[in-house]
Amino acid sequence: MSTTTARRHLTLAEVCEDLGIARSTFYEWRAKGRAPKCIKLPNGDLRIRRSEYERWLTAHEGVTA
Repeated sequence: MSTTTARRHLTLAEVCEDLGIARSTFYEWRAKGRAPKCIKLPNGDLRIRRSEYERWLTAHEGVTA
């Protein structure tokens, strides 16, 4: 993976760490359509575009459960 791509895309672990959630929580959100859009790689790994993650965070600011 190129350095440019690495900066533009986040791993699932990075997103979970940033949000302070377990991987299982992310998968629950994804199943319910509440997680940021993901890119599924040929090997099955997920990546999240940094721009999509930032958009998703902005859209969820001030939202309470």
